[in-house]
Amino acid sequence: MIKVVVVDDSAFMRKAISTMLSKDPEIDVVATARDGEEGLEMIRKYNPDVVTMDIEMPRMDGLTALRHIMMEMPRPVLMVSSLTNEGAEATLKALDLGAVDFIPKQLSKVSLDIVKIEANLIAKVKIVASRKLMHSRARTTPMARAPLATPSAQPCPGPTRTAPAPTVPCGSAKRDVVAIGVSTGGPPAVQKVLSALPADFPASIVIAQHMPQAFTGPFAKRLDGLCKISVKEAEPGDRLKAGCAYIAPGGRHLVLKQMISRVDLEITSEPASSLYKPSANVLIGSVANAVGRRALGVILTGMGNDGMEGIRALKEKGGRALAQSDATCVVYGMPKAIVDAGLSDEIVDIDDMAQAIMNNLYL
Repeated sequence: MIKVVVVDDSAFMRKAISTMLSKDPEIDVVATARDGEEGLEMIRKYNPDVVTMDIEMPRMDGLTALRHIMMEMPRPVLMVSSLTNEGAEATLKALDLGAVDFIPKQLSKVSLDIVKIEANLIAKVKIVASRKLMHSRARTTPMARAPLATPSAQPCPGPTRTAPAPTVPCGSAKRDVVAIGVSTGGPPAVQKVLSALPADFPASIVIAQHMPQAFTGPFAKRLDGLCKISVKEAEPGDRLKAGCAYIAPGGRHLVLKQMISRVDLEITSEPASSLYKPSANVLIGSVANAVGRRALGVILTGMGNDGMEGIRALKEKGGRALAQSDATCVVYGMPKAIVDAGLSDEIVDIDDMAQAIMNNLYL
């Protein structure tokens, strides 16, 4: 039985979340709380497997409570977030502090999609409860590693560092587009990878992160301030540029289009039937069609199998693919799908992913 504590200052939200979760026989909502202070008391008392935590609350807000949880009694925490710019900023901070995912606040209200909402909420709780908590301590500084050196066409120098990362390849890059698909647990993982890349990274990066529309802009802006490469939310008319990462806008797809002498980015609502917007399958499939073997596909932590068919198309065109390791995923769903399908060229821990990306540009 999965024990859950629900923390929210709204009586309606406490009731709605508790009711939905209680419909699953494997989940037991053992307590609810009206603010972070009471939430900490309930967590200490009931030792739940998962906590749902509102952000805006009186007495003690969700971010403060989250810091206490991660320092004193780490466990999976799902933030309940409003779909506003302010909500996005606070949620991204919560994910940086160790929350594993978030529940959009409007999705927890009674609606015609109640069955879909219940299924998504229950799935998130059950999956994160089954995983070891990957972010078990509060983080007060950006997750970054020492920058990687950019390879050049000059002969390789001898080893100059003692880090266990592979030596940097020499010569000219054979791949100039990196396509990343990611979902649950993704923001800290993407931040860790991008923040390790040098400003003169020799490829462009396109990213499909499952996020609501209000979140992708603040997410890109946050990354741009933390990374040496440029990061932006993709816009119509953007053109691929080395050393720049483009985040697909929430609620729409990002696709690459091969023009006569360049590759353009397009923002579209089609295919409308896609389960996710943005979709990793749509993005990576378009990358396969536009640049083929010049691309590297990367699948990071996330629920489901979005990205598998895109990676399949990319591999058929001669591209390469990396999957995040089971041990370092918050949810080993999307990477597992391409590993089980035999589509991954390498399985890589998240701490080593930036180096693996660099290496694979030269293979």
